[in-house]
Amino acid sequence: MNLNDVHRGVRKNRAPKRLGRGIGSGQGKTAGRGHKGQNSRAGTSRAAIYEGGTTPMVTKVPKRGFHNKWAIRVAAVNVAALEEHFASGDEITPDALVAKNLTKGRFDQLKLLGDGELTKKLKVSAHRFSESAKEKIEKAGGQAIVIPGPAPVVKNVKRTKKKQAAPAAAKK
Repeated sequence: MNLNDVHRGVRKNRAPKRLGRGIGSGQGKTAGRGHKGQNSRAGTSRAAIYEGGTTPMVTKVPKRGFHNKWAIRVAAVNVAALEEHFASGDEITPDALVAKNLTKGRFDQLKLLGDGELTKKLKVSAHRFSESAKEKIEKAGGQAIVIPGPAPVVKNVKRTKKKQAAPAAAKK
């Protein structure tokens, strides 16, 4: 057997079924759409959740809560994790934490929390620090650098125009 023979006669993409091309094709005349009715006509479509006229399951299932897709995702890392995974004098950035698998998933901002003890002198860059975390980093001789992060998106804020006082000459 040759390698050439393995795929001989195998077609990767099947040609689309040719509908409405005469009785001999097996899909002639009505082209598998039946006689009359909504779906026999061109341009018909139906919602993906449609279940034959009965109330769709999607509407029956209870819905709860709210997911804000514009919210800023904040990853939290404790001071104890820095003590465990980094050596004294290291420069810690969000990328360094991702490299050491100390943060999970995608995030917009990084916040350092003060759970645990810190004895190493570290230069930590993050978007936010808790008071206790900042205190522990500086007490150990390190540095807490705040990275400017994305500003929260404010939508639908009504702005009113301030009325300007008319000049004194125009009043007369």
